[in-house]
Amino acid sequence: MRRRDTGILGEKLAGDFLKKRGYRIWETNYRCPEGEVDIIARHEDSLVFIEVRTKKSLEFGSPEESITPAKMDKLRTVAARYRQTHHDLPPSWRIDVVAVELDKRDNISRIELIENAVG
Repeated sequence: MRRRDTGILGEKLAGDFLKKRGYRIWETNYRCPEGEVDIIARHEDSLVFIEVRTKKSLEFGSPEESITPAKMDKLRTVAARYRQTHHDLPPSWRIDVVAVELDKRDNISRIELIENAVG
């Protein structure tokens, strides 16, 4: 499986995982000039921007460890753009991360939601 295919699978698994936890998915793969975010959802009274990180090997660290300070800045900027260009949004918002680890057969070996991962 190519790297992009692994990412697509991880995003689908993350979406299913989030729905089971009460998240309502609004958009996937939102793109703007500043960057992109994998999932935008509503959870309780909050608008949530969700970065999904999927790995098949921990050789270079865990999925969540792959989010650099530059990526965190980009996520904040994309969230700000979305909030500026969309109306009737919840006033409360946050950025979560879903870390997905897959085994050699592309089955989930770990999936974890990290709420408010990017402050």
